[in-house]
Amino acid sequence: MSKGRSHKILATPDNNEENLSNNNERKIMRRDIERQRREQMASLHSSLRLLLPLEFIKGKRSASDLINEAANYIKRMTEKIQGLQVERDQLKNLSNSTAFIPGIESSNNCSLNYATVRVSDAGVEILMSSWLREEGFLLSKVLELLLEEGLSVIRCASNKTNERLFLTIQSEVCDPTCFNLSELQQKLNAMCNYG
Repeated sequence: MSKGRSHKILATPDNNEENLSNNNERKIMRRDIERQRREQMASLHSSLRLLLPLEFIKGKRSASDLINEAANYIKRMTEKIQGLQVERDQLKNLSNSTAFIPGIESSNNCSLNYATVRVSDAGVEILMSSWLREEGFLLSKVLELLLEEGLSVIRCASNKTNERLFLTIQSEVCDPTCFNLSELQQKLNAMCNYG
């Protein structure tokens, strides 16, 4: 008594050749797809490398290192953009402000020249706004005052809009014990308004 019939399918020479042919075609297709993928990745790697500043791509780096550096660079730039947007908004608020600035008397507060001094990540940030005068705004006087107060200037940027000069100065404090924020702001405000 037999429990069941077993069926055997015998491979014919035609089936073997067809299977081998299909397997070879699949292998060739997979190999071509993989080659195209590697070429595309190499091209993208080169493009990314060209977009990054030199300090991020020193020496020969692996693709994963390059991607990691690109991610770090994007994060830094995003933070910098956000910081600049905050600074821009503060400058807009200062230029649109009609509030009284302590220590300065004027009949027309919206036409005031002013300076704001505050502590920042880099040290001290100075924002100044002044109407352009015929004799001009003497930046050298401001820089000289900062040096006298024990500050070293890191960066200075200016912008002229609607006959007003906006100045942003980043500086470091050489000796923090001798530095007085409000006194410096008063001196700069006096310089802005009275020359």
